[in-house]
Amino acid sequence: MASNEDKPAAKEDENAGSWKDSIFNPRTGEFCGRTAKSWGLILLFYLVFYAFLAGMFVLTIWVMLLTLDDYVPKYRDRVPHPGLVIRPKQLDMLFNRSQPLQFAPYVQTLESFLQHYNDTEQERNVACAAGGYFEQEGEVGEQRKVCQFKRSDLSLCSGLSDSTFGYTEGRPCVLLKMNRIIGLKPRGDPYVNCTAKRDTPIQMQYFPSEGRFDKMYFPYYGNKLHERYVQPLVAVKLLLNKDDYNTELTIECRIEGSDLRNNDDRDKFLGRVTFRITVKE
Repeated sequence: MASNEDKPAAKEDENAGSWKDSIFNPRTGEFCGRTAKSWGLILLFYLVFYAFLAGMFVLTIWVMLLTLDDYVPKYRDRVPHPGLVIRPKQLDMLFNRSQPLQFAPYVQTLESFLQHYNDTEQERNVACAAGGYFEQEGEVGEQRKVCQFKRSDLSLCSGLSDSTFGYTEGRPCVLLKMNRIIGLKPRGDPYVNCTAKRDTPIQMQYFPSEGRFDKMYFPYYGNKLHERYVQPLVAVKLLLNKDDYNTELTIECRIEGSDLRNNDDRDKFLGRVTFRITVKE
């Protein structure tokens, strides 16, 4: 007859054996409660299942790619009107005209941006007739021609006659351009009009003449078909005087004279841009 002391030890051995059998049972050959055949069938099922899902995903992507055009985005209804962009890419500018280090970043930004507009670079493009759209037909994938926009057309804001773009004299230049939109053909005669948000106006000069975006730079055919395309620019020279110095000036520029929207309250950059500038002496 076993003593009471032997019973707990036997019970512990039984529990240990039961736990080990749950991992691997040598009598039935089961691992974690399943035989090798059962595990093989489960793995096969999931292999086929995930292979099917992967195949469906690849097929869906392939069908979607067949509907896309390599040169023109399929959906363009959300960007029917361009935004207006400023260079230097600063909406708040502050500098002392007698301290070149303060306005040097603005000058460097303009100089770097205008490299693609150098006359020697633009002479490789076509001298188009002004006043009309430059529409082109071509084979699929054929490069479209680009109208010249020479840096020298920006006159006093070209950085050629004045390498500081007027910043050293306290009469700075800013450059404006429209965002690229494939196929855009603005109606009317689009031009830039800038105004100061104060009671007394600020004198400004526009280059090219009257701040116009000529129609010959439209339409744009996309990055792949129009690799050498550069947007037309409008340069605005702020003719500030001593009364305008040491004061923050808020300037708003809009695209006028066409069907391009410039008054959307939900998008303050749609057809317009507002920037602040303070010139100290």
